[in-house]
Amino acid sequence: MTNDEKYMKRCIQLAKNGQLEAPPNPMVGAVVVYNEKIIGEGYHAKFGEAHAEVNAIASVEDQKLLKNSTIYVSLEPCSHYGKTPPCANLIVEKGIPRVVIGCKDPFSKVAGRGIEVLRKAGCEVKVGVLGKECMELNKAFFTVQLKHRPFITLKWAQSADGYMDVIRENGEPVVLSSSYTQMIAHKRRAEHQAIMIGTRTALLDNPSLSVRSWCGPQPLRVVIDRQLKLPRHLNLFDGTQPTMVVTEKKEDITGCSIFQANFSHSILPQIMEELLRRNIQSLLVEGGATLLQSFLDEDIWDEAYVEHCPQVLGRGIMSPTLIIPKKTSKKKLIMGRNYHIFDNFV
Repeated sequence: MTNDEKYMKRCIQLAKNGQLEAPPNPMVGAVVVYNEKIIGEGYHAKFGEAHAEVNAIASVEDQKLLKNSTIYVSLEPCSHYGKTPPCANLIVEKGIPRVVIGCKDPFSKVAGRGIEVLRKAGCEVKVGVLGKECMELNKAFFTVQLKHRPFITLKWAQSADGYMDVIRENGEPVVLSSSYTQMIAHKRRAEHQAIMIGTRTALLDNPSLSVRSWCGPQPLRVVIDRQLKLPRHLNLFDGTQPTMVVTEKKEDITGCSIFQANFSHSILPQIMEELLRRNIQSLLVEGGATLLQSFLDEDIWDEAYVEHCPQVLGRGIMSPTLIIPKKTSKKKLIMGRNYHIFDNFV
């Protein structure tokens, strides 16, 4: 590992501290190095607040050392005025002669302009150090910029014989998850800005879709209710967190926002467009087999987490169908996407 890679790895570590509150901004970490010694560190902690470069530079006790230092940043410094001034300009003003960048920023208002500002000012700029890792760090942000839709994660649990649930009209659902994997599911909720289910799941399970077994912000709840038939006593309508109802009706629901979709066409692209309009960059789909399969069939997904339970149901609702290679590892790429398998033996 080179020195540049070592310090960029530290940038990535720092950036992850902003995972819960930086979105919809990307997570970014920055390190200032003088004579092979870190003299300043920072990360983007919260949307609307100071960027990583600002925090890292401010943390340097002896500002005179900046003129002989290198600043490492996991993402290209911004070059435009948003909620904060341009970081590229700050680096130039401080006279930092060398800048090492993990990857370019695909955001249209940056997209190489930050690098251009630095080079025109005479800075030595190196781009692409641990670039793949830096892009993976902000996969949701990159998906929005390049695919123009939120990053979509599918999640479900299934029995040893491939069923998600028994066929039921009422009563308690079959529990296929352990206390540990339920905690992980809540962690994943905290890491996504929205969570989505369909009408049947809302009726049968009456989920709250909240973050309870983990610390983090509550996601926007998205439920599909074409005819607005869901009873208002369900947990989804308790007013404890934002809820968006996707329907073809024009009626209002107290405490919820309505998105009127055209059900004569595929509603998934319409929902994705609406979520982007609301600045939602990541969506976790925890619905039933039908909803999950629709994302797979329409090829609108980026990551899937599948929990395998040793319990045998013998009958019921089959899990979504996803064709995967015979040799299946715990984490692998399928059509360029991450597919994670969790064996639950608890």
